[in-house]
Amino acid sequence: MIRIFRHYISTAYLWLLFAEALVFYSAMYIGAAVRFLYTAAWYSQTELASSASVFSLIMVTSCSALGLYRKTLDKEEYNILQRISVSFAVAVFILAFTYYIIPELMLARSVLISAILFSFAGLLLTRYLFYRFVNLENLKRRVLVIGCGERAGELSVVNSSYVYKGFEIVGYITLEDEPVAVPHAIALNDKIRLSDIVEAANVDEIVIAVDDRRKKLPVEELLDIKMSGVQIMDLQTFYEREQRLVFLAALSPSWLMFSDGFVNNGMRPIVKRSFDIIASLLLLAVSWWLMLLTALAIYIESGFGAPVFYRQKRVGYRDVPFDVIKFRSMRVDAEKNGAQWASQSDDRVTKVGKFIRKYRIDELPQLLNVLKGDMSFVGPRPERPEFVKGFEETIPYYKERHRVKPGITGWAQLCYPYGASEFDTRQKLQYDLYYVKNYSLFLDLTIMLSTVEVILWGKGAR
Repeated sequence: MIRIFRHYISTAYLWLLFAEALVFYSAMYIGAAVRFLYTAAWYSQTELASSASVFSLIMVTSCSALGLYRKTLDKEEYNILQRISVSFAVAVFILAFTYYIIPELMLARSVLISAILFSFAGLLLTRYLFYRFVNLENLKRRVLVIGCGERAGELSVVNSSYVYKGFEIVGYITLEDEPVAVPHAIALNDKIRLSDIVEAANVDEIVIAVDDRRKKLPVEELLDIKMSGVQIMDLQTFYEREQRLVFLAALSPSWLMFSDGFVNNGMRPIVKRSFDIIASLLLLAVSWWLMLLTALAIYIESGFGAPVFYRQKRVGYRDVPFDVIKFRSMRVDAEKNGAQWASQSDDRVTKVGKFIRKYRIDELPQLLNVLKGDMSFVGPRPERPEFVKGFEETIPYYKERHRVKPGITGWAQLCYPYGASEFDTRQKLQYDLYYVKNYSLFLDLTIMLSTVEVILWGKGAR
């Protein structure tokens, strides 16, 4: 794992991205070679290199947008052939638009078709070799856990559902008088020393996961082990790296104060605001026709006089309320009985509303909120004051999510499905706090790119 602007990236998937970028780049050359096998090539090396570079960049970007380089891809979401097919369809659309804008990059259609076919075959081969290779036991990080209580037991399922498992827990060390909630916990004594266990199990990392922080740790041995090259980390850092969240159960005021991140000064607000304005104007420029059609569809379905837009009070930056603007997706009298969550099969949602909610079209008018400055393009989703008041009373650190502007899309929306309960809100808060802690232009671009996957798959929509 490496950190880029405080955001954790899987090294294995980063190498996979580079390998497939090379496959796409080479596919254009192979396509040209096949096309001109019996005749002299029509294109210079410079033309081929430029076209191959653009082709590779667009293909990799499309694959990234469809989650093909996402470490947290679980077995239910894997459907690799479907994801590759959709990513290629998106890439072809972007390529056609690019060639229309810059026709000099366009080679013969036969070359492009050959390049796409070779790319598809090369991608399948690369994926097959990758998943055969990365699942070898000697490539997984071997983790030893200090602690054997509930928090230690929860670590066993952190990456159990993922296609790519980056670590393996080799054992648990029990401390004095600690309740045991894991199998085969090892107790230290004069004959069983921590350093011996680390050496025998070939441990790469040690995670401190004790339920009671007052428990006495083998500090001297841990220092010796760290000096020998074994990484030692606390539970909070481990969750942040492996699941890209701030683990609420282990969160403390001291960790918030002394950890890196949670900084919102200097050039960061200026850069973010500039990015918001540019991104919003660009999206408005390409989606105005879709917004017009959506407004027309709502008007036709609801009849003359029914409102097309829906304004709703939300809590924004530093708890300042504002009116969010959305396309109306429910009946006009949807909240005659007061504020309530949207359920999985909510009968208040109209036919048009069901479609625009699934593909996030109802969120497009919020671009006006972004231009006005009430919202950011990327950030925690704004909640209603009626819900926020209750959450701040029952969920610790909920107020911290308002340290940045709310967004149209966000890290929690990518990592967790639609929330319709206090439990879901707690889970999403962990991802929101990760964003507040680590937000940067790089993370914003990553979230925007990954939002394509959410839209095309309709993840989390209600």
